[in-house]
Amino acid sequence: MGILIRLIISALALWIATLVIDGIIVGGSAAEKAGTLLVVAAIFGVVNAVLRPIIKVLGCWAYALTLGLVALVVNGALFMLTSWIAGELDLQFHVDEFWPTAVLGALLIAVVSWLLNLVVPDGKGK
Repeated sequence: MGILIRLIISALALWIATLVIDGIIVGGSAAEKAGTLLVVAAIFGVVNAVLRPIIKVLGCWAYALTLGLVALVVNGALFMLTSWIAGELDLQFHVDEFWPTAVLGALLIAVVSWLLNLVVPDGKGK
């Protein structure tokens, strides 16, 4: 149940990003948008779960050198990769450009997801 809640929170964060940032586009009817956002949230979660640890290990010097600011660039790149994968799967989701759209979009999604995760219980507190 916790993973479903996290998926919905990520989809809500993606939806808010599409409303706030002009270059992040999701198309279709309301039902199609909801389905697309859920699938894209799942793709973004898998991309982050698989690639982020590898990138952190290989680029730990860059994280240390920039005091973690390179994480913004990495998040934007992973968001662009998610957009590309969604396009390959014929989903109506697209991120126009890397800077500033993907970087700001990934940052906004991270902040909104964090805030929603603070508010929404995940069922682990029993």
